[in-house]
Amino acid sequence: MTEPRCAAISADLEEPQAGTAATAAAWICLEQPGPWGRDALTQSRLDPALGAELARRAADTGVRVLLIRRPGRHADTHHDAPRRVYLAATTPGRPWLERTDLADPAALLDLDFAALAAGVPAGLGEPVTGPLLLVCANSRRDVCCALRGRPLAEALAATRPDTVWECTHTGGHRFAPTGVLLPTGYTYGRLDTDFAARLLDHADRGHVVTDRCRGRSTHAPHGQVAELAVRDLTGEHRDVLTVHGDTVHHADGSAWHVTVEPRDLPAARPASCGAAPTPATGLVATAVRRLVPVG
Repeated sequence: MTEPRCAAISADLEEPQAGTAATAAAWICLEQPGPWGRDALTQSRLDPALGAELARRAADTGVRVLLIRRPGRHADTHHDAPRRVYLAATTPGRPWLERTDLADPAALLDLDFAALAAGVPAGLGEPVTGPLLLVCANSRRDVCCALRGRPLAEALAATRPDTVWECTHTGGHRFAPTGVLLPTGYTYGRLDTDFAARLLDHADRGHVVTDRCRGRSTHAPHGQVAELAVRDLTGEHRDVLTVHGDTVHHADGSAWHVTVEPRDLPAARPASCGAAPTPATGLVATAVRRLVPVG
């Protein structure tokens, strides 16, 4: 497999990235060295019964389970060693991230998935104060994620160890390289090394970057588009916005009604690396109206 397979998704076929982030209120990230299959939780060196049970418990709870590994060579020679685990809740205004090392990843089955999705700290490990960037590198799901994502993650990790990890499929591989920032859940596409480094610097200061942003995983696609539209209009970069339906609320009481509509994209495009182009649509904010407070 060679880089030209990725060339099918080119700049002249760009589509709006807003509204394309995976939806997740919380994330469980489990270190698993070695190769990952297309369905990584059941097709890796992880016990497939455990992977299937984690997937079952996460289903319909708002929790997303990913496998992660350190960038660079990942021959599976230490799979009996303790595994790094990160837990994150993306709750607007009060996201949190914690980490621990587990001798037995089956301990994750003791978690209350519903509470995690509701933003209740798990208390499983120690708090992490800085951001974490997960870069999709799951080649069996989409080859572009490995060809573009792995070099990016390795370059970033050279100066930011433990801050950048490779991860399994997060969706939107047509935007590779893609990354998810935790604990906020903001997701980005078409990353490059310089931009990703700046992204981490801004996140470390609590600033939200809207450039190349696919949305915050906390929200459904329409809400992702609405929030980013308000940020672009107002220049607000702090974590002070919440979304309820078609309305975006600011912590200071301000609110905006955002009209989000699907739009046919001007040209067919592949849904993933190497796929045949097909007609597609994107979500666009067509109007943002500030609401007048009552009273």
